[in-house]
Amino acid sequence: MSLPRYKVVMLATSLAVSLSIVGCSSNPKKKDVVDLGPKSTEQAYYQKASKALDRKQYTEAAEALEAIETYYPTGQYTQTAQMDLIYTRFQQKDYLATVALADRFIRLYPNHPQVDYVYYVRGVANMEQNFDGLLRYTSLKQAHRDTSYLINAYQNFVDFIRRFPSSQYAVDAAQRMKHIQNELAESEINVARFNVERKAWLAAAERAQWVVEHYPQTPQVPEAVATLAYAYDKLGTPDLAAKYLSILKLNYPHLINSKGQVNLRAARKEASLLNRATLGILGRESRTLGNEQIDDAHLEQTESRSWLNRLSLGLLDRPEAVETTSDANPPVFNSATLTAPASAETPTDNQQRLPENMIQERTPKIGLGLPEQSGAQQN
Repeated sequence: MSLPRYKVVMLATSLAVSLSIVGCSSNPKKKDVVDLGPKSTEQAYYQKASKALDRKQYTEAAEALEAIETYYPTGQYTQTAQMDLIYTRFQQKDYLATVALADRFIRLYPNHPQVDYVYYVRGVANMEQNFDGLLRYTSLKQAHRDTSYLINAYQNFVDFIRRFPSSQYAVDAAQRMKHIQNELAESEINVARFNVERKAWLAAAERAQWVVEHYPQTPQVPEAVATLAYAYDKLGTPDLAAKYLSILKLNYPHLINSKGQVNLRAARKEASLLNRATLGILGRESRTLGNEQIDDAHLEQTESRSWLNRLSLGLLDRPEAVETTSDANPPVFNSATLTAPASAETPTDNQQRLPENMIQERTPKIGLGLPEQSGAQQN
């Protein structure tokens, strides 16, 4: 039985339209698939990238640097272009690409005379990934959320210092490791606070014990010891509770109330309701009261923020950075941003371009920064 004529026409029309669509999609214009090769010499590409970096036109610089890698993979500027591309991706806030490029450079050129710079940048990029997003513009703590990138950054810095203990970036890497330890300790003690609220005493004690054992130089230690004493008392183990209570009386008497009991509220000053409702923009911020010197510096920095700075999420009317220089307490860092590398006309394999100063100061609410003495020396 044959189909009606109108159905045959509709079927033929549908088939023709489908074939035309498939044909168009499978036959793109030649200009989209044909690479005509390099349009300039290697040196011209490099000079174009350098000028673009000087003008902070990072997209144009990235295109020129990638062209060097594509068309001149064994050229005179190849290694320099790869280092500059790492810097360019960092400035574009593409931290995943920065880490990937750094890993590739380390794999390809493990004996490069300035590979320590790449190891260092990899750790900084992982730190910036942890503080990326709108959260970095508020007073809310990233340590209360995902800390996986901080752990990666810590391992990067450990590997860096182990391989290059005499590097000009080693001191700053060690200071960053101290800051990461503070963040990881805050993450652990924050989980302990949650377990105390849930009355999960054993889980709270385990988290607090981890802070005491692995982060003994952090401001969270007093609260961790108080949590141990409080949790073991609730667990019905008076011997352990008395042990940590005696430590509190000797070292942190302000955490003991008039009745001789643990006062967990004295270890931390919670943020106001307005501060929490406005995501840390307005109101009183939370404070850990274990380390008075660090907390006083943080409080001074917080109080110096104007209303314009708070309402603009830290973008306008930025206060001056607060830094501490005590050996016992790590400095309060600012944001990490790489400066443009110094220019070099004809770099060789033994002398690649290196940024003169790694870090510029930005608002204190955006990630971390470096002390001035950690800047790289010009080659």
